[in-house]
Amino acid sequence: MDFRFSAEDEAFRAEVRDWLDAHLAGEFADLKGAGGPGREHEGFDVRLAWEKLLGEHRWIGVGWPEPYGRGLPLMQQVIFHEEYAKADAPHRVNHMGENLLAPTVLALGTDAQRERFLPPIAKGDELWCQGYSEPDAGSDLANVKTRATRQGDQWVVTGQKVWTSLAHVADWCFVLARTEEGSARHQGLSYLLVPMKQDGVDIRPIVQLTGTSEFNEVFFDGARTGVDNVIGEPGDGWRVAMATLGFERGVATLGQQIGFARELDTVVQLAQRTGAIDDPIIADRVAAAWAGLQTIRHFALVSLANPTPGVEASIAKLLWAGWHQQLGELAMAVQGAAATQLDSEGEFDDLQRLFLFTRSDTIYGGSNEIQRDIIARRMLGLPRS
Repeated sequence: MDFRFSAEDEAFRAEVRDWLDAHLAGEFADLKGAGGPGREHEGFDVRLAWEKLLGEHRWIGVGWPEPYGRGLPLMQQVIFHEEYAKADAPHRVNHMGENLLAPTVLALGTDAQRERFLPPIAKGDELWCQGYSEPDAGSDLANVKTRATRQGDQWVVTGQKVWTSLAHVADWCFVLARTEEGSARHQGLSYLLVPMKQDGVDIRPIVQLTGTSEFNEVFFDGARTGVDNVIGEPGDGWRVAMATLGFERGVATLGQQIGFARELDTVVQLAQRTGAIDDPIIADRVAAAWAGLQTIRHFALVSLANPTPGVEASIAKLLWAGWHQQLGELAMAVQGAAATQLDSEGEFDDLQRLFLFTRSDTIYGGSNEIQRDIIARRMLGLPRS
């Protein structure tokens, strides 16, 4: 694939920049860069209003086909996400809906499901969370124990999910549940769409080291959803769930990398101010971080150009998770002894928060061990033993 931008692409880039310049004003300007990992609580109501403004101007689902989105070609999708990140616009409140659930519905859902669920996401009206992990089914997702039984025209869901990002603000959850009695592992699972604001759903925030609680435990105790709210066939949930994980590593990750570059620039500027950059070991780590980020970007572009992706999602997760975690460690090394001190109000600064949150990068979204196992089996053909 030719990764050069055409004249039409550059005209689109100017359109995106002009729109962001014009609209990142007033209350939205005050939240530039807000809401990143570990900071999802920041200005949530204003960020939700921003989401609705994006929807009004058709900036949600830019790669979705008409009539649901703009149907932009890949390179213009890249431009939008990169310019959005360069503008330091507020972090989005519905990543799960736009970038995970919606592509899954487009690829594997029915026309009725597309018509029901995509427009509210595109307008910023319905927020989503992901119901995968459980106390005994984290990296070993096939050990799911949450169950759903059919009663007439409804599924009745019972079980516990954990580490459910933003469940406390979500309207819907896509839930991996066991729907076939006596089934085990990858068999007998279904991918259900469950409304969160109902009796039978109990959400309990989990407080992190950072003091925030963007993750939650979710208890389903007889929660209900319509019998048609299953993506794919009942019992085919594992295939659908794996498709969703593949979409998670999509074009939006290029915007994530712009954020990584901004964090790296902050670390480099601090190293220059403090003189830490004169330490040859620190200088070497900075150079390695810059080179690693270029590798992540190139791999992402090559992967997006592949119409039938395989294990690229697992490789990409390994690349950025390890890189980002090392950046957090570098941030602490550059600060030196100051890294152990809180600010005058007893709060973490941005780099301390970066370090603390990146400890989880190699665990959430599929641990490094699981990603390596996927690569070993699916790409290298190695036996499970």
